[in-house]
Amino acid sequence: MTAFENPILDATMLTLFFYIAAGFAEIAGCFAFWAWLRMERSVWWVIPGLFSLTLFALILTRVDSDSAGRAYAAYGGVYITASLIWMRVFEGRSPDRWELAGAAICLCGAALILWAPRST
Repeated sequence: MTAFENPILDATMLTLFFYIAAGFAEIAGCFAFWAWLRMERSVWWVIPGLFSLTLFALILTRVDSDSAGRAYAAYGGVYITASLIWMRVFEGRSPDRWELAGAAICLCGAALILWAPRST
């Protein structure tokens, strides 16, 4: 059995994909409002921002979790990490060691929340 034939690995990769896609959709949507209100860009930035935030909400519902709260809690760690990537790629500012350490801690917490063994 190869890694691509493993249903657990496939589900894990799909979950990670949904979290990452949701994270960047949310950040892009929020950044559109930031650009309008803080960077004095056109109000028209709000339209793609609203689309992006709607896409975020739709993508996040695709995460395989037995409760919305657990899915959202685990998503928080991914969002924090994606925000730092956004800061580096789109704003040209590098995260410092404390931000990177914080993101690593948050990702560990997200993994624990999402994939810890639970009794039924």
